[in-house]
Amino acid sequence: MSLSRKRRKELDHLRSSAEELWEHQQAVLDHANGVAREASRQLGHLTREEVAPRVRESYATYVRPGVDTAREFARGTGATIERAVVPALGNAIGAVMSVGDVARDARVRAAFNRVAQQKVVVPEKKSSGIGGTIALTAAVLVAAGVAYAVWQTFRADDELWVADDETPFDGPRA
Repeated sequence: MSLSRKRRKELDHLRSSAEELWEHQQAVLDHANGVAREASRQLGHLTREEVAPRVRESYATYVRPGVDTAREFARGTGATIERAVVPALGNAIGAVMSVGDVARDARVRAAFNRVAQQKVVVPEKKSSGIGGTIALTAAVLVAAGVAYAVWQTFRADDELWVADDETPFDGPRA
């Protein structure tokens, strides 16, 4: 395809204009990359100098006391459970297991079989007497004591949520 001289000149001029535009665009992109690098560097400085200290101060003021209080509350609750509830449960389980062991003992079975072969006359009197009343009272008192210990363990104590007076520069407590 043959082009006229005029068209060829116009195409050459258009080509040179496109190449010039391409060079200008490359320069603009290089400049934009330099500005972005500088902005990133300044953002890093701003973060180190302004944001990080404020975050540390907010953490020390607001978050750390709550975490420390929760940690102390959990330790106190665990110690109370370990000191009061676990021994009571262990004693109760041990008593139940020892009653089971006694019931399985051959001597107890032999005694029970001897008594079972005889006719036992049970008196008509249905009252439990003083021994039953004392046993029932003791059982109620023990149940109330265990309930009180559990309540003391799990109740919300307002004093536990009061933060200690400490400076924000104190290190974390161990």
